[in-house]
Amino acid sequence: MADLGRLVHDHAVTEAAAFTLAENWHGGFYELALELGPTSDARLARALTAFGEVVAVPAWYGSHDREPHEQAAVGCTFESLRRYQHLRGIVALPDGTPVVCGMVAIREDGGSDWLDFYLPLGALERAVPQVAAFPYPVDADGALAHLTWRWPIDDWLADIGRRLHARAGYSLGLIGEEVSGRVYAADLDGEPPPEQRGIGYLIPAHGEVRYWRATQ
Repeated sequence: MADLGRLVHDHAVTEAAAFTLAENWHGGFYELALELGPTSDARLARALTAFGEVVAVPAWYGSHDREPHEQAAVGCTFESLRRYQHLRGIVALPDGTPVVCGMVAIREDGGSDWLDFYLPLGALERAVPQVAAFPYPVDADGALAHLTWRWPIDDWLADIGRRLHARAGYSLGLIGEEVSGRVYAADLDGEPPPEQRGIGYLIPAHGEVRYWRATQ
């Protein structure tokens, strides 16, 4: 697996891990989105601390307009996220390929706090060429072909989600393209919808987290 700390320090990053390559941040986000619960600064701060402990990102930064070696790290903290809105870093995919990544909180008025760890699809396509047409084509054969690259990444994100739940807890986890707010824990009866699933689900119950893969 890539030594990300060395990559950042030595400036020897691949294109998919370049902060200042604008196209890396385009195309939408592929996410692990966690519904934390009703708005709570303390809960959000705990979840951010847990992310910093669980996700193998060497350092977090406030800007994608400069490369990591050109700016100071800011930490995966509530204060940093409130100041910069997004936190950015570099993470290794399951096959070891380094890509840019980010963190953002979505705080709904009168609703839930969501914390999203994301891989920009622009960078993901550079690292995994099969991503190119995602989420299109939307026909059955095309959708199933996407599962060949999605499942390893989804399973990795699901493992992160399980470890995060042990540290910080949450109501629901969703995995897929820009999934926060697509469904809520209150909408489910302990299981995802019975029809074909375009996204992955992490549903906590009795101290454990059950995971359902996307099926289309």
